[in-house]
Parts: sequence; structure tokens; C-alpha cells
Amino acid sequence: MMAPELDPERIKALIEKSLDDDQAESPVVIDLAGKTSFADYMIVASGRSVRHVGAMAQHLCEKLRAAGVRGVEVEGLAQCDWVLIDGGDVIVHLFRPEVRAFYQIEKMWGVEPPAAPQWAVPLTV
Repeated sequence: MMAPELDPERIKALIEKSLDDDQAESPVVIDLAGKTSFADYMIVASGRSVRHVGAMAQHLCEKLRAAGVRGVEVEGLAQCDWVLIDGGDVIVHLFRPEVRAFYQIEKMWGVEPPAAPQWAVPLTV
């Protein structure tokens, strides 16, 4: 039996479910259709710690590969401050909250990033 076609919507739904199961914080889905040719969606989310970000990334990669997504690539898994997962038609960025607040990658695509939790904002003296 042949696996169902993995269109961008199915990949996006699989990623959203995985991140929800792993209690990702402040997930944002950015529709890139018509804005770029490298992906249809970008998903940005935060983890509470380096371990949380790493666990979410590993679970997500396992689920994508099990679903038949070919060529899943991962960058940043050694440090887990910012992990990039290339799921083909869907790109995923997983951050620690303070790293996400610093880069504000959503702004590049015209989306306002969520407010960082108070505990994640660096104190200025």
C-alpha cells in the first residue's frame, strides 16, 4: 500500500501536532506561499530550556521521517539554543525564549513575534 501524499498542509499539521504534544510555547505559523520558493510554511516556536528544545526537535524529526518526509535536515541540535529543521515544504525554527526574543525572526516575514515571558527577558542594569 502506498503512503498518502505528503502535501505541505499535511506536513504542517503533523508538525503542529508534534509541537502541541511536546508543549511548545508560542507557536507561530507563517504562510510563505507566494513570498518565497524554498517553502510553503515556516513554523516558529519556543521551548522552556535547552533540553526541551532538543527533545522537541528530535521528536519532530522522528515523526517527519516516519511519515515519509524525505531529506529532513537539522541544524543547531548540538547547542539547542536555535534549532532549524528543514521538513521540505515546511521549515521549523525552535528557540529558547530569550534567543527567539533577540532574533525576532517572525518580523522578517511581517509577523509580530509573541511577547517573551518576563523571566526570559534579559535584565538591563
